[in-house]
Amino acid sequence: MSNMYDVFIIGSGPGGEGAAMACAKEGRKVAVCDNFSLVGGSNTHKGTIPSKALRHASQLLLDNKLIEGVTFTKLIRETEQIIRKQVELRHSFYTRNQVDLLIGRAKFINANTIEVTEPSGLKKKYSAGTFIIATGSRPYHPPDVDFSHPRIVDSDKLLQIKDEFRTLSIYGAGVIGCEYASIFRGLSVKVNLINTRNQLLSFLDDEIIDALGYHLRENGVIIRHGEEYEKVVADDKGVTIYLKSNKQIRSDYLLWAQGRTGNSQNMGLEELGITPDARGSIAVNSNYQTVVPHIYAVGDVIGYPSLASAAYDQGRFAARHINFGTDSDLKTLDIPTGIYTLPEISSIGFNERELTEKKIPYEVGHSFFRHLARAQITGRTTGMLKILFHRESLEILGIHCFGYEASEIIHIGQAVMSQKGEGNSIMYFINNTFNYPTMAEAYRVAALNGFNRVELSRRHGQ
Repeated sequence: MSNMYDVFIIGSGPGGEGAAMACAKEGRKVAVCDNFSLVGGSNTHKGTIPSKALRHASQLLLDNKLIEGVTFTKLIRETEQIIRKQVELRHSFYTRNQVDLLIGRAKFINANTIEVTEPSGLKKKYSAGTFIIATGSRPYHPPDVDFSHPRIVDSDKLLQIKDEFRTLSIYGAGVIGCEYASIFRGLSVKVNLINTRNQLLSFLDDEIIDALGYHLRENGVIIRHGEEYEKVVADDKGVTIYLKSNKQIRSDYLLWAQGRTGNSQNMGLEELGITPDARGSIAVNSNYQTVVPHIYAVGDVIGYPSLASAAYDQGRFAARHINFGTDSDLKTLDIPTGIYTLPEISSIGFNERELTEKKIPYEVGHSFFRHLARAQITGRTTGMLKILFHRESLEILGIHCFGYEASEIIHIGQAVMSQKGEGNSIMYFINNTFNYPTMAEAYRVAALNGFNRVELSRRHGQ
């Protein structure tokens, strides 16, 4: 194994993997370093994969009313099998593409040299012409909360709980908080969801936010908006969170889900002139270059949108710039949001609030799942598809979906929105025949619903 590389990547999560594969396929000598012996990063071991596997099990339990005899720890064992398969698959990608895998903690010695401290304590130096930081992020820990106590967990440690529990408080109602609230309610755990803001997931369309809040409450989740903690006290039997509103909430465990911090500390970045912000995020330009042009950063360590899908694409785009000098054209608005609550949510493009602020004339087309034959056949009648489009050009401006497999359904709309000119229009859905019965038919129904509203206005001279 050489100590000199064309590209040296720190982190084996989606961003690091995307960059490594793209660089290796262009004949570059690539190394990937991770301080965990199994590839995949937090995405595979602590975040996306295990939580979504647990969510799937929770969905099946809800669908079939099979709560009796099913335990949380049993479901965790099943997710471990999925993680193992993912690790084997991802490891094979590196091996097949002749990417060297290094295990240890990486730190910059200078702008072209990395020192890796192996688990044994042995230090080795490696040099490269280009570096990519893809170290991801970790849950944010306020200093006055004792995370060493076994009853206080973050999203990284939640799935390591070994005993069964009946009650859970979740502090933070962002994506992670809402996902776990619906997952554990599906497992018959009593859930308190404490939101520091006055609305759930305010970046979503208001109609979707209302639907999510309704269904969480309908399933028994207690949501408390506009609350802040005063202190957290844990003992051998549970946790009490004291709120500034003088409420006291007691539960078996507390899940802290209030933000994340980029993994950028103790890497020698500041000495190179790369200074992360207060949340550990590294600033980059549109090509994912830091202030040191041959050092790139991708994924959660650069902050928003902090999605596994976006991280992988960012890695590929950074590699494209390294390989060919090609400028990035990855736009945040083009990236769909997938939120794996029960039911799940997905959206792309603008929401109604944003279009109103921009004073763009738009119309809305709805399709409610309860009216679709496929949804009636499968029993998946909760949910809707919502299309926002320009009243004059009929260009699609945003798509929002709430319901079973929303994160799959959204990609049909994404494909049409990516078309240029007249190709991006609700007329695509009106003029093309869809298989029947399918959930995809929701697009035709929603497009006709909105188009008929526009036509009615035109006939009346409005």
